[in-house]
Amino acid sequence: MATNPFFTRSTLPYGLPPFAEIREEHYLPAFERGMAEQLAEVAEITGNPEPPTFDNTIAALERSGAILERVSAVFFNQVSCDATPGVREIQKEITPRLAKHADAIRLNGALFARIKKLYRDLQEDRDAFDPEEAWLLERYYTDFVRAGAELSDAGKERLVALNEELSELSTAFQQNLLADTNARTVVVDDPALLDGISVEAAAETAKARGLPGKYAIALLLPTQQPALAHLTDRGMRERVYRASVGRGATVNAEIVVRMARLRAERARLLGYANHAEYVVADQTAPSTQAVADMLGKLVPPAVANAHREADELRAEAGFDIAPWDWSFYAEKVRRARFDLDTASLRPYFELNRVLRDGVFYAAGRLYGLTFTERPDLQGYHPDVRVFEVFEEDGTPLGLFLGDFYARETKRGGAWMTSLVKQSRLLGEKPVVVNNLNIVKPPPGEPTLMTFDEVTTMFHEFGHALHGLLSDVRFPRFSGTATPRDFVEYPSQVNEMWAVWPEVLANYARHYETGEPMPREMVDRLLEAARFNQGYATVEYLAASLLDWAWHTWEPSEDDEPVDPASFEREALAAAGLDLPLVPPRYGSTYFAHIWEGGYAAAYYSYIWSEVLDADSVEWFKENGGLRRENGEHFRRTLLSKGGSVDSMEAFRAFRGRDPRIEPLLERRGLV
Repeated sequence: MATNPFFTRSTLPYGLPPFAEIREEHYLPAFERGMAEQLAEVAEITGNPEPPTFDNTIAALERSGAILERVSAVFFNQVSCDATPGVREIQKEITPRLAKHADAIRLNGALFARIKKLYRDLQEDRDAFDPEEAWLLERYYTDFVRAGAELSDAGKERLVALNEELSELSTAFQQNLLADTNARTVVVDDPALLDGISVEAAAETAKARGLPGKYAIALLLPTQQPALAHLTDRGMRERVYRASVGRGATVNAEIVVRMARLRAERARLLGYANHAEYVVADQTAPSTQAVADMLGKLVPPAVANAHREADELRAEAGFDIAPWDWSFYAEKVRRARFDLDTASLRPYFELNRVLRDGVFYAAGRLYGLTFTERPDLQGYHPDVRVFEVFEEDGTPLGLFLGDFYARETKRGGAWMTSLVKQSRLLGEKPVVVNNLNIVKPPPGEPTLMTFDEVTTMFHEFGHALHGLLSDVRFPRFSGTATPRDFVEYPSQVNEMWAVWPEVLANYARHYETGEPMPREMVDRLLEAARFNQGYATVEYLAASLLDWAWHTWEPSEDDEPVDPASFEREALAAAGLDLPLVPPRYGSTYFAHIWEGGYAAAYYSYIWSEVLDADSVEWFKENGGLRRENGEHFRRTLLSKGGSVDSMEAFRAFRGRDPRIEPLLERRGLV
């Protein structure tokens, strides 16, 4: 293993991992050496006879664990994007060991004593530290306390056991969901049943899953599947819907309940009433009550809107519709009211044009960035494309990797990942990845996107910009390393450019003729933007309040069995969201955000961040929109800061005041 590619920093541009050299057998040795090396570095810090200083303790911790950082970034990216059987086996083995490794550092008494001494020094003389150092020291102290550094030995022992089991359960949930999602792919023999969707794409999906001659509809992560808006056969719609909502029901039910119990116990051990209180204590939201109040205020008007929409759909259908009918008849009403068929938009949203003439174009106009594709640089999968990013003056900035297509080994949803974090301390520039799950067309055919997929591409690139434009000293603060209920805000702001007239006119062109989308179609698209917002808001709020219910739950001591489906029904009824026609965006047993992702008790953050987003969109409109100076102001005051300042202070520096909720209410039709 002397040639293990993780043992030394990559010599490729920007430290891009050498994917051509990386093999599955490299992962475990790299993890083991990385953990051992970091523990040795921590021992060197705690064994230093000199009094603790910022450089010999905090900065030294920031420099530690280089091998572990490299292998973790690549491995967990592959877990999400290309989870082969070998990778899944390694994941099962390594995740509990990594949890124990993290606890070995955060529960190290000698290390915490040094951090605590420096924290006291900070309280006595803040001027002895520069602002970023002071903030980093505060964050380290808070991180260690929240990780249990002040617990008794018995408390620490129990905490380690809880963390280890939770890591194992989270891995099992993720792997079960991927397998069950693939197993529930809807396969048919008769293409006539697929009227309304692309038969060719369904054939290609089946072929990719080893089913030549058949037709398949793969399931995406949310409850509502895109095919439901277009399948004319009602029986097929029901079949797709039931496959979607059934995911994880048999394989993840016990895991969900067990994880909720363990998180509740851990929160109590750390001095919090429940897991939600533990999470919110380190977010921008001031309290759990503030979160509950905000969500509660949105429920009645959203439900009223959804009921009105349901009445319209029943009238259109001529019968009492079911959940699998909503999208289909909403599409019919949309078409009648706005003379807009969403399928007719797709020829104007070809992937490459959306990316280059939309996403990249807006970033160029706002931030002066340019993008050059680098086919000489290899990604982690043949579908991955690599782009070098430059500043306006030609200064190299970093790398952007785009992985846009769905595949059987890839988890659902869309997300951004950092393979290399920007840091002046380590002299590293950013390497970031965007993942989408667009159905790959047959060879030689263009990738035509839905408008939702276009918006998602702009959204995820907002996260990418947060990583690319990061300008911080310490890796702990790089890019998206902000509170969970703030991190979605910059990406949501970036969505506005998808419909900004100048940007839309630049990319929305017919893939065959190059003709721009007709003005009247653009007008109808923008006019229809608030259509079906009652449904969209209710399905989101239902998921948020379901997450909240699981993480404010107080389990009984007798470990009585709990049925997730029953828990879900009772929680939604208590929240005033028991609308059978509008299921939660994610059901409990396939709610990846909260059981395998980082959104436990924080799924509310999307709408919490949207308050900031909607208010920021107003600022851009008030100041002339797509202007270089506007982008520079947003970059300087907010994007470049990463987590190096208090997030709400960064918002106020950008906006000039505290946020207002009215723009959000207006956007969602909740005034």
